[in-house]
Amino acid sequence: MFDGDFGNPASSSHVFGWEAEEHVENARVQLAELLHADPLEIVWTSGATESDNLALKGLADHYGAGHIVTSSYEHKAVLDTCKYLESKGFRVTYVVPDAAGLVQPSAVAAALEDDTFVVSVMHVNNEIGVVNDIGEIGRICRENQVFLHVDAAQSVGKVPLDVGAMNIDMLSISGHKIYGPKGIGALYVRRSGNIPLKAIIHGGGHERGMRSGTLATHQIVGIGVAASICSDELDREAPRLLQLRERLWSHLKQIPNVSLNGSETHRIPGLINVGFSGVDGEALLMALDDVAVSSGSACTSATVEPSYVLRAIGVEDSLAAASLRFTVGRFTTEEEIDFVGMRVADVVQTLRAQRDVAASI
Repeated sequence: MFDGDFGNPASSSHVFGWEAEEHVENARVQLAELLHADPLEIVWTSGATESDNLALKGLADHYGAGHIVTSSYEHKAVLDTCKYLESKGFRVTYVVPDAAGLVQPSAVAAALEDDTFVVSVMHVNNEIGVVNDIGEIGRICRENQVFLHVDAAQSVGKVPLDVGAMNIDMLSISGHKIYGPKGIGALYVRRSGNIPLKAIIHGGGHERGMRSGTLATHQIVGIGVAASICSDELDREAPRLLQLRERLWSHLKQIPNVSLNGSETHRIPGLINVGFSGVDGEALLMALDDVAVSSGSACTSATVEPSYVLRAIGVEDSLAAASLRFTVGRFTTEEEIDFVGMRVADVVQTLRAQRDVAASI
């Protein structure tokens, strides 16, 4: 058990460094087991945002020019990185998801060009929870000799993942998404793919030259333990979360004029995004001050614009602005689900009544 060893895992000349390195490598094994990967394919980072940057900028730095394919509803860590690469002369195609919120493999295939060197498509969308067919997208990429990067921050530990079977070349992970510490993550990099990934952080050549910097041993131990718990509990936890999500949806869909954003079937167990027509979105969110709910991802929650994810799947601005993301997790109870269902119904009814009164004056 980790008990406060303070050595630098990169220090190979004394026992304190050896002990710290042992903890780091044990965590590497634990995370690799969750992904069905080789431990040597795990590169420690500060989180999925850094992993996304390393995957895309690291490849782009090698190629110098060329074409990238991604989707229009990726996390900002991918979209902003692609915008940056466009400013450096790279061409980027943004595949639009369908009305169910899915990035169709056929659309990815149609977007490929002769000089496409990487496709980046998220496994699970962080706002609407839909699950893309990464296995089929991976097959298409492998057949066309194009690297596939997957932002899997929302899917690791929630749905089964086998990076080899899915033909994934690089995959981004955040520790806090699996109840590990914040500020730690990883990038899976397939060893057998001869991926010409160049470092974007220099200063010592750590992590086999892909990510320099003293490793955060305590955080790495945390993500390793979290990954181990996910491996042990995934088969039991996923059905429990699905039952809670369906219980919540059974409450919410009884409210008149509500809609589920994204596919009802192709989604992770613990997340739904629901639109409440005829309600001011900001008023709805403020009225639910006793419920931990959001109108989008945490990375864009400070904005007042309708969700770009919902816009990307064709949701009208008025409904997108009145849509909420509900997430259930490891510590959510049935009592909390029932409370939220009734609370939202009461607030929506009150806001609609106030609207009707105002309109009649």
